[in-house]
Amino acid sequence: MSDQEQLEALIARVALGDRAAFSALYAATSAKLFGICLRILKDRSLAEEALQEVYVKLWHRADRYRVTGHSPMTWLITVARNHAIDRLRAAPAPTADLDAVAPIAAPGPTPEASAIAAGEARRIAGCLGELPKERAAAVRGAYLDGLSYQELADRHAVPLNTLKTWLRRSLISLRECLSR
Repeated sequence: MSDQEQLEALIARVALGDRAAFSALYAATSAKLFGICLRILKDRSLAEEALQEVYVKLWHRADRYRVTGHSPMTWLITVARNHAIDRLRAAPAPTADLDAVAPIAAPGPTPEASAIAAGEARRIAGCLGELPKERAAAVRGAYLDGLSYQELADRHAVPLNTLKTWLRRSLISLRECLSR
């Protein structure tokens, strides 16, 4: 049974009030949903509260999920994202005296740092382009998309050890390419 099918089954059981299924759903999805809440709210305690409220919503509204062929994780992420945004919007606006606030530098990289980062990104993309297509896809999946080795091995229909060898050799090739 695929991860998608397992999540669909868990959501269906949660809709029926199955506490064990709810616990399994939480174990399987809470890290990802917490990351979504944290990224939006930028405060760990607010994100923890939001996550708890998200799972209360899921407990009460699991019957609203419809199997459409899309990933159930997409629905769960949407619920978490929308709830975090609602919490962010409901937060009272700061009431600081704007004249008393000292000017601060804009957050984020400077134009120079952005230009350097863009150049490095082009170099990395060029080096990834030198790798065989499936190996470049495996590197992107592992290091940019956060997929596990097992997920990648399944996706590329190769044994786990073969995939690990692909990644190791690809990283060596990338290092050599970037050092030129």
